[in-house]
Amino acid sequence: MITGQIAIDVREVTKRFDDIVAVDQISLDVRRGEIFGFLGPNGAGKTTTVRMLTGIIRPDEGSVHVMGHDIVKNPVPAKQQMGVVPETANAYLDLSGRQNMLLAADLYGVPRARAEERIRETLAELGLLGRQDHRVQGYSKGMQQRLILGMALLHEPPILFLDEPTSGLDVQSTHLIIAMLQRLNEAGTTIFLTTHNMDEANRLCHRVGIIRCGRIAAVDTPEQLKQTVERIAVVLVRFDRRVDIRALSALPGVADVAEVNGRCRIAVEDIDTAIQSIVSHARAQGTRILSLDTPTPSLDEVFLSITAGDD
Repeated sequence: MITGQIAIDVREVTKRFDDIVAVDQISLDVRRGEIFGFLGPNGAGKTTTVRMLTGIIRPDEGSVHVMGHDIVKNPVPAKQQMGVVPETANAYLDLSGRQNMLLAADLYGVPRARAEERIRETLAELGLLGRQDHRVQGYSKGMQQRLILGMALLHEPPILFLDEPTSGLDVQSTHLIIAMLQRLNEAGTTIFLTTHNMDEANRLCHRVGIIRCGRIAAVDTPEQLKQTVERIAVVLVRFDRRVDIRALSALPGVADVAEVNGRCRIAVEDIDTAIQSIVSHARAQGTRILSLDTPTPSLDEVFLSITAGDD
């Protein structure tokens, strides 16, 4: 659900560490009700940016507003609007899952009766209710990450920041977290997601921002970003029998042909001309086309194209 109003407004933000400019004059906005993916190679400035957005460190220049509150001038009301899930679980290992949740409820000022209700609901949804009285030290990494997500959601924040929430997790934990994020977003929660998982970003995010060398390199929907990748179009064709590769290579609009796993991978210079000539050639040879696909670039290709040359 996207309302179009601004949840996070970042304007010309810069952060330096001695002589290193980690984040350089970045500006972006996150709309209320959207899942915004934040991508970038290691060292590009992702973590520094998120730490500024969540009020952990101050920007040297520029401004950050969260739900209309300046994160530097009015940090308390700004932070009350957000839940934060770091990449590394930071629950107290000597406490039980329920005790960690109660501690988080106290920190967020959630009334005890409401906290008890929220803890039961959240732990049940995250598959942890049966382990709520066990010490976190005995939890798996996936269980700990689910617990941290539950702690961040206790006060029902309108904005949720997540840093690599499924990194290194088992399939069950990944599925539970992704499903919960989708339900939260459908209910109106704005989600700022930092991830290296391109498939995850492609499936979840309404828009994606890519940071490169401390600067925003691109912001758009995954589909629009895919269309920006310049490359020779590819057509994948499966025929009912072997065909003459040299004859296909000589067809109008075709640049190159190779056989891959029983299909012809045809690089084309003009996709419309190439498809028409391939179909006409097949008919002339009495060959049936069993399948013909024109795959679009993946988000991985977009990311690699935009960040090409980065270490």
